Amino acid sequence: QVQFVESGGGLVQPGGSLRLSCAASKSIFTIYVMGWYRQSPGKQRELVASISSAGSTNYAASVKGRFTISRDNAQNTMYLQMNSLQPEDTAVYYCNTGGYYSGRYYETISSWGQGTQVTVSS
Repeated sequence: QVQFVESGGGLVQPGGSLRLSCAASKSIFTIYVMGWYRQSPGKQRELVASISSAGSTNYAASVKGRFTISRDNAQNTMYLQMNSLQPEDTAVYYCNTGGYYSGRYYETISSWGQGTQVTVSS
């Protein structure tokens, strides 16, 4: 029932930064785990980072140390700060429910939005 709208993507050079936003259609206080996912042409969608309702975070090894996930429950919004971007980060980025928390993977239960395109190229 919860829908998400992603924004903030764009074209950046390697080493650049972007801040993605995810606006939810209703309160996210009740969403236990939320995450950012990405998908490149011809590849499966993968989980990039996730965050629990209490703020506990989890990152894919490929982005750890470069990306920071956060959520503002009062504003029904989740964010992904992306630094030191590399060409391999090029993908459509999506936000949704689900992700890793306390060693367990929580499956996505909401529908997928349109995502936001991130292109890293010189």
